[in-house]
Amino acid sequence: MDLFEESKPKRASQTSPLSDRLRPQTLGDFVGQADLIGEGSALRKAILEDKVPSIVFWGPPGSGKTTLAHIIAKTSGAKFIFFSAVTSGVKEVKAVVEQARKDRNYCGRKTILFVDEIHRFNKAQQDAFLPHVEDGTITLIGATTENPSFEVISPLLSRCRVYVLKQLQPEDIKIILDRALKDKSKGLGNLSVRLDPKGADYLARMSNGDARIALNTLELAASLSEPDKKGIRGIDLKTIEEVMLQKSLLYDKSGEEHYNVISAFIKSLRGSDPDAALYWMFRMLEAGEDPIFIARRMTILASEDIGNADPQGIQVAVAAKQAVEFIGLPEAEFALAQAAVYLATAPKSNSVYQAMLKAKKDIKETLNLPVPLHLRNAPTPLMEQLNYGKEYKYPHDFEGNFAQQNYLPEKLLGRKYYTPTRQGFESEILKRMQSLHTREETKGTVKGEKG
Repeated sequence: MDLFEESKPKRASQTSPLSDRLRPQTLGDFVGQADLIGEGSALRKAILEDKVPSIVFWGPPGSGKTTLAHIIAKTSGAKFIFFSAVTSGVKEVKAVVEQARKDRNYCGRKTILFVDEIHRFNKAQQDAFLPHVEDGTITLIGATTENPSFEVISPLLSRCRVYVLKQLQPEDIKIILDRALKDKSKGLGNLSVRLDPKGADYLARMSNGDARIALNTLELAASLSEPDKKGIRGIDLKTIEEVMLQKSLLYDKSGEEHYNVISAFIKSLRGSDPDAALYWMFRMLEAGEDPIFIARRMTILASEDIGNADPQGIQVAVAAKQAVEFIGLPEAEFALAQAAVYLATAPKSNSVYQAMLKAKKDIKETLNLPVPLHLRNAPTPLMEQLNYGKEYKYPHDFEGNFAQQNYLPEKLLGRKYYTPTRQGFESEILKRMQSLHTREETKGTVKGEKG
């Protein structure tokens, strides 16, 4: 069948994967996403009345994005074309649009174009859809596992309604597995497969909300299980564990989950929860995250969220980074874990971070204020004549190595950027600053003089 002919979902053959054979054909068969397509929902009504607008389905793998597209195709009277962003480009888009325009003008028939993995289209390719979605030549349905805010261009996103599909719950997966075991025409009903309850619980949980993984794992387990004397293929927990081997973690180093997990890690450190910090850190490491990236983020946190409450925090973080470079994984995990626990349990203060923001704000608003004369250097006679450096008080000439004088530009006199907290070592800094700045200049004495 040519790409530009009408595409209709076909019943999967017995050689297709179980997940494909059992793909729901109607809304009544669809499991999960009750908030999205449940009774009375706007999307359900639009599908049943063939009024689906241009939309983007965003959700994790196996949550039902493509299945919903199939159901729309089966329910709609429109011409429906499935389009893969992996194998197609602008040339194919133009051809589809041209045929869609002819169908609309000469036959009065609309075209629904389903683009799987739309996030794989670059900006130019996505731009090609814009005028045709705008004028109604095509109704676009895109599917993506990536956050469309990052992966779909704004002009196209503004012309589409985004529907978010949630990860399927273990209870949903169990319903799907049960159907597969009982279905004799498309499922495993004729094989007399019996899935142990513990195996079912494990499979539903470890599938990570992905119905495709659950069904294909079940099918493989059934094919590897020998029937007993009664012809029953028993699948227990051990069999499921062996088939699944090591479940791939839901973590894409270049996608949204990357930002979600690192965010959870940083927030756990900031929130002084070493247990959660270790969990999120090792979840990243197990998924193949670059350990240098983790050490780098800990170093940032050491200054931003701990600061002078524990000045050693940044030293520990930098040492962990050096350990990673020096010995590598897996041994460097010890140093990373030690650093994570240290930073999580350290006293917290963002005073340095807040001081930085205030100073940068004043710089942006005041730009190049002149340096006070007494703070300027005077390497030439002319500069001395202009009073460069005049009246500067050298702190080491005074008791306590401190002399009251102004160090900011005149327009910013009295500005306070850094305010230490009473957390950790900052409490000592606070005491010292209070002691220094409560002195009156008249009480300051030069070394060697009597106060």
